[in-house]
Amino acid sequence: MLKCFSLFLFVLMPTSPLVFSQGEDSLKVSAQNPSPMVDYTRIHGRVTQTSFKGIDFFINTVLPKPIEVFVPSRSIEARSIDLLIHFHGASFVVKYAAERYRGRLAATSINLGVGSKVYGDAFKDSAKFSMLLDSIIAGVVRNVGHRITVRKIILSSFSAGYGAIRQIISNPLWYKKVDAILLLDGIHASYIPEGKVLSQGGKIDSAALDVFKEYARDASHHDSNKKFLITHSEIFPGTFVSTTEATDYILQKLGMRRCPILEWGPLGMQGLSIARSNHFEVLGFAGNTGPDHIDHLHALFHFLNVLMTL
Repeated sequence: MLKCFSLFLFVLMPTSPLVFSQGEDSLKVSAQNPSPMVDYTRIHGRVTQTSFKGIDFFINTVLPKPIEVFVPSRSIEARSIDLLIHFHGASFVVKYAAERYRGRLAATSINLGVGSKVYGDAFKDSAKFSMLLDSIIAGVVRNVGHRITVRKIILSSFSAGYGAIRQIISNPLWYKKVDAILLLDGIHASYIPEGKVLSQGGKIDSAALDVFKEYARDASHHDSNKKFLITHSEIFPGTFVSTTEATDYILQKLGMRRCPILEWGPLGMQGLSIARSNHFEVLGFAGNTGPDHIDHLHALFHFLNVLMTL
């Protein structure tokens, strides 16, 4: 269990080969309700869309929309790879993360629409994820030209994409087989009664969070083979449970507390809090605007490596 100290940390932001872009964000997510205010204080660096060396192909037969699979050039000859399946977010951001991964990896990008419901509904059929996984592996084998073994199954999501992960691990089979989960500023629930915030006497509909709570509990054991990382901003949607409230709920149920920090994160993000117990970690970041939300997606390359070192 991470212990808190009264000392605030201040770490200078390291230089990075990442190219920053102040252009439009790669993905607008209307399902969230960040402040309409625009922040000019932090850098809000962005991964630049470019070409990536490797094998790129699509699978059109499993989900309502095509999914994109990318194998970086340095992973093509590997006989054993990790498999990242990412929900919601521009595919070039996922490809960049695959290139920066500290290991051999194949990465899949899945975009199904707006709102967590569309992602959850896609996997209500308990056989759907199995079909998806089989199709991805078969496609990789066909394109690299040799057999592969999948070492670890990693699920990641941004914003509303968490709905797919929640539905997938609600199946005991896949709960057991998924090795690592990364939620990027997306873990929500409803209030009870609907729309009544906590400060007005509302409660959290914990049923939407219980499977994540159990996965966090398993990952928090020192001998666990599961890894779980949640990052979140300070966005307060107002009509449904915020990422801060959702992670607070999980931490309270696990008897964990946040440690206050003040340090630079990737892309000019500002870290405010950390809670960690063995292989489970929650990282809280400053910001309640749209750009602050999008920061988490573009920092996938960084947080993916953090996840796998927990």
